[in-house]
Amino acid sequence: MPSSDNPFTVKHRDSTDAKVDTVGTGLQPLPYRNGEGSDILGPRNPDRERQQPDMVRPPSTDHGTLPNMKWSFADSHTRIEVLRRVDGPDKRLLENYLPVSNSRELICDSKKVQFGNFTGIKVPNSPTGDKMVNAYIIPEAEWAYILEGKVRVTALDTEGGNFIDEVEKGDLWYFPAGHPHSLQGLSATGCEFLLIFDDGNFSEDSTFLLTDWLAHTPKSVLSKNFRLAPEIFNHIPPSEKYIFAGSVPSSMDEELPSSPSIKQSSLQFTHRMLAQPPVPAPGGSVRITDTSNFPISKTVSAAHVTIAPGGMREMHWHPNADEWSFFIRGRARITVFASGNNARTFDYMAGDVGIVPKSMGHYVENLSETDEVEMLEIFKAPRFEDFSLAQWLGETPGRMVAEHVFMANEKAGKAFVEALEAEKKIIQPKL
Repeated sequence: MPSSDNPFTVKHRDSTDAKVDTVGTGLQPLPYRNGEGSDILGPRNPDRERQQPDMVRPPSTDHGTLPNMKWSFADSHTRIEVLRRVDGPDKRLLENYLPVSNSRELICDSKKVQFGNFTGIKVPNSPTGDKMVNAYIIPEAEWAYILEGKVRVTALDTEGGNFIDEVEKGDLWYFPAGHPHSLQGLSATGCEFLLIFDDGNFSEDSTFLLTDWLAHTPKSVLSKNFRLAPEIFNHIPPSEKYIFAGSVPSSMDEELPSSPSIKQSSLQFTHRMLAQPPVPAPGGSVRITDTSNFPISKTVSAAHVTIAPGGMREMHWHPNADEWSFFIRGRARITVFASGNNARTFDYMAGDVGIVPKSMGHYVENLSETDEVEMLEIFKAPRFEDFSLAQWLGETPGRMVAEHVFMANEKAGKAFVEALEAEKKIIQPKL
């Protein structure tokens, strides 16, 4: 590549601060911009630099002291559960054993990101003949998006209503705070889901596990509560079972409890997000899920967004909540404008998390000319709300807009106003 075409050389000039897809092109970013800057002489991490070129060579429009608004699940500590089936008389599953010969090993890991008003946990599930199971209660509301695979969920509402359903890629569940529920993986190849809790201080240690409670209750109390002989409870696990291997389940109809006192819940704890018809957008697709179409999800709303190659989620802001973004596919950059002469640009790729505080202006630009961006915008709010900068200006008197932005050039102001459309585009296509 000629040095004049390489944007990371001292000779290159670009007054527009155009995007550069360093991952797609293999270019190595250097801190040169329009003749200013220098080479890096000391130790480097070239792979990380290519993942965040706008950190190495920020746009000239960046300014001020905005804090970091990016985190990657790749940088998060992983909790690993190693399990084995013991071929003893009681066939119990024991947790946290090292693998041993002739044992059937399962490994499940979870990675946590705490950011803003949310905690996010990405939970993969190993492919095995057994299925992953967990029954628990938490003090926070739990929202989830299925990334891969299939999961069976059960829940109980406050009126004693029973709920059971199966969810797969692109589906959601939402359990209000304190509602007991269970998850069981169904896919032979494993499953993975993103969990969102509506409290940035969430700790998995606060998870109210069924096995943990029983293990810390006197057997005489268990006997009286369940009307069984105390000796029965000599066979319960001695400690918590966080995620463990269970048997392959039968159909939902076959597994429903048969007691005549059981009634079906009037609440819908699951939702088919990707089955929603998308909101029309010229440069991609948008599906919005909030209390308007998923009524139980009173503390979390979200948008599933795809951005075509070269496209851009238009300049906008959210008036009612911080945005917590998770990138599923592709590569993108976001500039966050915080007023007061403060702006900072961040680059994201699959597995990354970003945050944009409430009412701060931003866009999401697809860095690639060949690959689509897929992302989730998640909010601690009952309804999804955003304002389009172009729509706002298009619905404001043109004279006022022109004098605000182009007072020094009447011709440019007229061209700008004439190009404005009084409608929200959401995602703009490649220019």
